[in-house]
Amino acid sequence: MNQDFGFINAWIAPHSKVLDLGCGEGDLLLQLEQQHNILGYGLEIDPQAINQCIAKGVNVIEQDLNKGLTNFADGSFDTVIMTQALQAMRYPHLVLDEMLRIGRQCIITFPNFGYWGTRAYLNFRGRMPVTKQLAYQWYDTPNIHFFTYADFEALCRERKITVLHRRCMAEKFPDKQLMKLWPNLFTQTAVYHLSR
Repeated sequence: MNQDFGFINAWIAPHSKVLDLGCGEGDLLLQLEQQHNILGYGLEIDPQAINQCIAKGVNVIEQDLNKGLTNFADGSFDTVIMTQALQAMRYPHLVLDEMLRIGRQCIITFPNFGYWGTRAYLNFRGRMPVTKQLAYQWYDTPNIHFFTYADFEALCRERKITVLHRRCMAEKFPDKQLMKLWPNLFTQTAVYHLSR
C-alpha cells in the first residue's frame, strides 16, 4: 500500500463523497470505502487500470484529466484527491483550481524534485535522475512539470489556497530527521491537504 495513503486516510471524513483523479487501479478508493464508508468515484485514462477498478468493484469513469473537469458541478465532492499525478498534468495550476472548484477540499501528493538525492544525481552524473521515486528515463517519463516543495508552497500562496495540513515524507536517515528543518532539500514526497 502506498506510503502516503496513511495521511490521506486520516483527512477523509466518514460517509463523505470523494473523487480520486488518476485513480490507477483503485486501491486508495477501495481502502477509503472499506474504512470510512465513503461514496467514491475514480477518474482514469489507462484501460488496464480501469479494468482493475471494475474487478475490485470501484466506481471508475474513463476521462483524460488534461481535458478538464467541466462535467462536474461546483462543490460536487467533499474531497478531491490526486496522488503522484499533478506533475504529469499539462496545466497543473488549472487542475488544482478545478479540484478546489468541484471539491470543498483536496489532497495532493507529488515527488519533490528539489530533494537532495535528485539534485546530486543530476549534478554528479550529468543525467536526469532515475530513482525509486522517479522510475522513468527522461524520454518516457509521464512527468512534464518538475517542481519542488518550495514551488508548490509558492503556488498555493499565489492562488490564495489554504494549506490545512502538509506532510513531508522520506524513507531513511538522515532525510527523516532533517526534512523538518529543510523540507525542500530532504522531502522525497510531499502530501498536502488544501481548501479555498
